Amino acid sequence: MKLLNYINKRNIIIALGAMTLSFSSCTNDFLDVDPQGKQPAQTFWKTPEDAGAGVNAIYANLRSWNNTAFPAIAIESLAADEAEKGSSPNDASFLNNFDNFSVTSTDGVLGGFWEGQYQNINLCNQVIKNIVDIQMDEALKSRYIAEAKFVRAFSYFRLVRAFGGVPLRTEPTQDPLAYNIPRASASEVYALIEKDLDDAAATLPQSYGSADIGRATKGAALAMHAKVAMYQKKWDAVLALTNQVMGMGYSLFPDFQDLFRINNENSSESIFEIQCEYYPSIAGASNSQYSQVQGVRTQSGYWGFNVPTQTLADAFEPGDTRREGTILFVGTTTKYGDAITAVAGDPVRYNGKSYVPFNTPWDNANPRGSQQNVRVLRYAEVLLMNAEAANELGNPTQALASLELVRARARKGNPNVLPPVTTTDKAALRNAIYHERQVELAMESDRYFDVVRQGRAAEVFGPKGWKANKNEVWPIPQTQIDISNNLLTQNPGY
Repeated sequence: MKLLNYINKRNIIIALGAMTLSFSSCTNDFLDVDPQGKQPAQTFWKTPEDAGAGVNAIYANLRSWNNTAFPAIAIESLAADEAEKGSSPNDASFLNNFDNFSVTSTDGVLGGFWEGQYQNINLCNQVIKNIVDIQMDEALKSRYIAEAKFVRAFSYFRLVRAFGGVPLRTEPTQDPLAYNIPRASASEVYALIEKDLDDAAATLPQSYGSADIGRATKGAALAMHAKVAMYQKKWDAVLALTNQVMGMGYSLFPDFQDLFRINNENSSESIFEIQCEYYPSIAGASNSQYSQVQGVRTQSGYWGFNVPTQTLADAFEPGDTRREGTILFVGTTTKYGDAITAVAGDPVRYNGKSYVPFNTPWDNANPRGSQQNVRVLRYAEVLLMNAEAANELGNPTQALASLELVRARARKGNPNVLPPVTTTDKAALRNAIYHERQVELAMESDRYFDVVRQGRAAEVFGPKGWKANKNEVWPIPQTQIDISNNLLTQNPGY
């Protein structure tokens, strides 16, 4: 059973002053959902039910447009060599600005991504601040606060790797978009993230009962902390944290392609997923458009954005089963019986990880594929982080062992493909791990930031227009600078 099988709008408070962006060039309008719950704050935060509803609102907002659709795709995917805009050439052409590094601070999707993360953060701050004085089970209260700290850390991580230093908002506000404080340094943001994740890991359970599957766990906090440490090259911490997660009972799902289907969500490999669902009777809660915006264009109401490139298709070694699990090729039929048909002028490849088989239930009141979860942290990534840290610390034996676990699943029992990596040369093994991250985690919002943190962006993205000392981060949205009366400063080069 998924978390949040039912969300009572009356009981969920999102005191955001939420803003809705519109993209008139899109041929399909995205679902415009009003903020869920408009109960005044002074009458809320009184009961254990209020505390639970406040936490549920955090998870509900994670699947919103700003968190999973155009803004997230633009900021976290399109700049990489693995993806391009997709759809028809003239549809949402502004997204090309992220693919070719011509984006300016006035591009609207920048503001959408920024707003989405701070909406998450404000919801988390509300829980952390307001449930302290509620009379309720103290263990549950502590868990709720830990869940909020995990999501706050996740949202700040998305912000800091996209923009560098950002304002640190740790108190709830009725208007988070205009909360006027200066940017903290990137190191200060990372310090808050790590403190939140330490607190979360100390309190969160390792697992839940069926009614709460999908909530943040101890493993999620530890794995996210490892990822945050990796971006700071804290290799001792990465190794220790991933070793801990590797002892917690996670395992690789046997079939890579099936891993990303709806019926295998929250599997043995799942460490954290954004929970999405189709609610026939509550259209406003069936608001995830993650799958809809990326599905096979013109088929079953999909839009066809964020499509894999030929560069990505060519990156897979012969016999790698992940190629078909990652890319839907026009002219083929999926193992689930869907023919991917060609339309003149449309893409020839689509994101296989966002794919929902066409016979999956939906209706006109809900986005197509609204029940497709977004995979955020998988056990395969923990193994690859462990391999990278072990190699950087001079332990090739452990690095090769963790790397081989990932490759063994990809060869799916065929000993004639994907031979085990055997090199113990540090530089060669590092490159092998980088390659494995490219093909294992393709189209999962990591490739661009991976290449930047690895110091290879000029080499890999230079042909696309990437410039050093500028494109390591995106511009701060001009709307936010204006709201701050220029207290916020712009990133260099924009």
